[in-house]
Formats: sequence, structure tokens, C-alpha cells
Amino acid sequence: MSTATTPGVSTPTDAGRRGTRLAVKAKAYVALTKPRVIELLLVTALPTMFLAAGGVPPIGALVATLVGGFLSAGSANAFNMILDRDIDRVMHRTQQRPLVTGTLSVTEARVFAWSMAVVSTVVLGVFATWLAAALSVAAIAFYVLIYTMLLKRRTEQNIVWGGIAGCFPVVIGWAGVTGTLDWPAWILFTLVFLWTPAHYWPLSMKYRDDYEAADVPMLGVLRGKPMVGIQVILYAWASLACTLLLIPVGGMGLLYSAVALLAGGWFVAEAHALYSRAIRGVRELRAMRVFHASNTYLTLVFLAVGVDALLPL
Repeated sequence: MSTATTPGVSTPTDAGRRGTRLAVKAKAYVALTKPRVIELLLVTALPTMFLAAGGVPPIGALVATLVGGFLSAGSANAFNMILDRDIDRVMHRTQQRPLVTGTLSVTEARVFAWSMAVVSTVVLGVFATWLAAALSVAAIAFYVLIYTMLLKRRTEQNIVWGGIAGCFPVVIGWAGVTGTLDWPAWILFTLVFLWTPAHYWPLSMKYRDDYEAADVPMLGVLRGKPMVGIQVILYAWASLACTLLLIPVGGMGLLYSAVALLAGGWFVAEAHALYSRAIRGVRELRAMRVFHASNTYLTLVFLAVGVDALLPL
């Protein structure tokens, strides 16, 4: 039986292939934004908006700030992947990124990144506040120019100062609601700044070989495990202290205070446990346990910030 088709007439098989290609492309564009990183950023921005408003913020400002913040962070992450595609090819954990596999071209990624940057600025400026839009532009510029291009490949302090980019969603959230920046916003900004090294350095311990192969001077590559463990402890304690500072400055209630103390104590205990395993020379450091604990810790603290604003106790 002949299987020939009429020229110019698409078949179900052709349509299926096009659909598959489109789905693969769409998935690649989503991956370019690093959605898991954006999820964590929005976890800090949303509760901050509730605190800034002293309750439920205006829905229009809330939606615009979240959408604009998502696009802004996605843009910064896309630019980061463009610039880091050479080391992403070397590191095992990043070898499936779309610019490494060739699913997307560099040109496609650039157009996507610039488009999100422009749209995010317009959305934040028109539907939230122009201060939020300006902070969004600053966040993209800092992450791309300061962290990715200047610090990441040159200093072991890369994640400390480069981590400032991850603090911007807090002040963008606050500015998106109020059009101003007040002390509670800066305290939460500082909290994310102090939390970032304690969050990221355990990851650098886990993937030490990857960073070493890519010649990225993460602390976990250049320093011994006990030294990294000490640094994680110091930043974990500093994070806990910063959360407590918000109590008098932000007028936080019992719920937030309890969560800040209990969750912070747990995070510090995990950091001490990591250091203990490091100095004892334990083969399995379980560094990712601290990494995952840090995510849970920050989520709990910011969740308490939002709930405290709704149900002051």
C-alpha cells in the first residue's frame, strides 16, 4: 500500500513533530529563566509586600510586581546563561542547560532576555511604581555586570557580593506597594544578603569538582572544608540576628518572633553540624542538607513576615 502524501499537504505526523519541537523550545525558554531560583525570589517578595501594606496590598500592584519581578529575574538568569555557557559545558550539573545542548541559539536567548528586561520594566513602572522599575533594572545590571562578568570568575567572595542581586526582590516588592523604601525593607534586604553565602557555600562543597574543573573560585574550591564550615556558621548566626532586628524595627508580633527564633536556631544547628562533620573528617559531609535547610529556613521566615502582617499577634 502506498504511503505517499500530496505535496504541500501536512500530515498528522508532521503536525505532531512540529508540536513536539514547539514544546521542546518552550521548555528550553522556561529553563533559561531558572524557574527554581525565581520561585525562591518570589517567596521573599510576596510576604514583603504584605508587610509594606500592613495587610493585603492593592491587587493591581501585587500582580504587577510579581509578574514584573518574575520577568526581571528571568531576564537576569537568561543573560547569566548566555555569558556562562562555556563553563556550563564543563560542569556536570549544568550540561543540560538549553544553550549547552543547542536547543536554543545564543541569538534566541539574547532576544528572549532583552525582551523580558524591557517588558518587566514597563510592567513595573506603569502598573506598580517607577521606583520598583528602577530597582528591577539595577538588579539585572548588578547580576549580569557585577556578579556574572566581574566577580564570579575572579574572587572567592563572588557569592557574597554577587548575592546582592538576590536581595533586590525584597526592595522591589516593598517599592511596588509603597513607592518608597523604609527600614524594614532594608533589614529584609540584609537578611537575604547574609543568608546567601550560608545557603550557597554548602552547594559549592557538594559540587567542588565541578567548580574546580570550570575554574570558578568558589570558597569550597579554594578553602578547606573546616574553613568553609566556619564561614557557614558565621553567616547563619548573622542571619538569625538580622531576623531578630526586624522585631523592634518592623513591629513584628509573637508569631514572627517565634518562627525567627526556632527556624533560625535550627538553621544554625545544621550549620554547626556541617562544621562538626568537616573537622572530624567525615567522608559524607551531607552539605546539601544545609543547602536544603537554608531554603526551608528562609521560606519559613518570610512566610511568618506575611502572616504576621495579616494576623498581628
